Amino acid sequence: MAGFVPPPYPYDRLDDLRAVADGFDGGCVDLSVGAPSDSPPSAVVEALSASGAERGYPASLGSGAYREAAMGWLARRFDIDTSEVAIAGCVGTKEFVASLPHYLKLRDPSRDTVLYPAISYPSYAMGAVLAGCRAIPVPVDAQWRLDLDGVDSSDAARALCLWVNTPGNPAGGLEALAAVAQWGRDHRVPVFSDECYIEYTWGAGRGASILHHGVRGAMAVHSLSKRSNMAGIRAGFYAGDPELAGYLSEVRKHAGMMIPGPAQAAAVAAFNDDAHVDAQRVVYTSRLNRLRALFSAYDPEVALPGGGLYLWVASPDGNGWTLARRVAEELGALVSPGEFYGPAGAGHVRVAAVAPDARLDLLEQRMAP
Repeated sequence: MAGFVPPPYPYDRLDDLRAVADGFDGGCVDLSVGAPSDSPPSAVVEALSASGAERGYPASLGSGAYREAAMGWLARRFDIDTSEVAIAGCVGTKEFVASLPHYLKLRDPSRDTVLYPAISYPSYAMGAVLAGCRAIPVPVDAQWRLDLDGVDSSDAARALCLWVNTPGNPAGGLEALAAVAQWGRDHRVPVFSDECYIEYTWGAGRGASILHHGVRGAMAVHSLSKRSNMAGIRAGFYAGDPELAGYLSEVRKHAGMMIPGPAQAAAVAAFNDDAHVDAQRVVYTSRLNRLRALFSAYDPEVALPGGGLYLWVASPDGNGWTLARRVAEELGALVSPGEFYGPAGAGHVRVAAVAPDARLDLLEQRMAP
C-alpha cells in the first residue's frame, strides 16, 4: 500500500505562467504570493542584530518581554481585556496551523475532523491531512463568511477544531465572530481564529478578534509577518483559553518549537510600535485601489476587500486558470488561481497588493492604450 505522497505546493504550479510574464520588458510583476516587499521598522532590525540572545535556548513560550509586548498590543490596539487570556509564542503561524490538528488529536483521539472555510488558506486543510484527520470545508456565504448552518451535525460531533480567518484570505471577508464563538461553545468545538490581517481591516472601527467574545473555547492566532513586514523573521503567538493554551504550550515545548531569541527581541520592538503600521495601512490602501483600477478590465465588479491585502477577481469565463494566463500574457503579471484556496474558489484569481509601487507603475504603463 502506497504511503502519503505530498501534493505539489500550490505556488510551484505557477512556474509556466511566470515564464510567460518574464517575457515582458521589465519582467514578471509577481502578485501571486502575499510576501511583503516593504521594510520593517529600523528598530526591529536594530533589535535583531543587538539582542545578545544567540547563545542560549529561547523559551518555547516566548520570553516574558515577548508575551508582555504581544498582550500590550492586543489591549492597546483592539481594546481586548487580557486579564483571563493565556498566551504563548509560535514560530510564525503557518507551522502552528499545520501542526495543530496532530496535537489536538493526541489530546482527544475520539475526534478526527478539522473544520475550515471552503475558500481559505490551504494550510488549514493540509494540517488535517498531515495529521491523518478529516478536512471538512464549511460553506461560505455571498460575503465570503462561514455559513455554519452548512456544517453537518455528525461532522461537528467529530470536530477537533473550527478554523476561522478574519479578515479572510483570499476573499477579504469579515466574520461575524460573536456567532462563530457561540457556535463553538454550543458544539463543544474549539474555535481558532487566524487574525494575521487584523491591522489591515478596512472601513470604520477597529479590527475584530474572537477574544472580544470571551476566552472559553477560543484562541486567537497572530503573526508579525504581514503587520510589520517580518515574514522572514518568523514570529507569532496564540492567545485565549488558558486550559487549551496550557496544553498546546506544553506539547510544543516537547516538540522543540522555539522562536529564536533574536527574533523575539525584534518582535518586541515591532509590537511596541504602531506608527509603522499606520503608515503601512496608507500604502496598502493605495495599492489596492490601483490594482482594482487595473483589474476592473477583467472584472468590472471587482470590489475592495473588507480587510486583508488581496483582490478577489472573478474570471469572465468562470475559470481562474484562464484568467491567470490572460493576466500573464496581456499584463506580464502573475496572480494565483482561486482553485489554490479550495474548489469553491475556482472561478476567481487572487491578486496580492504587496508589490512595490514601482512595479505597479510598470503594470499601469503596460495597460495604457
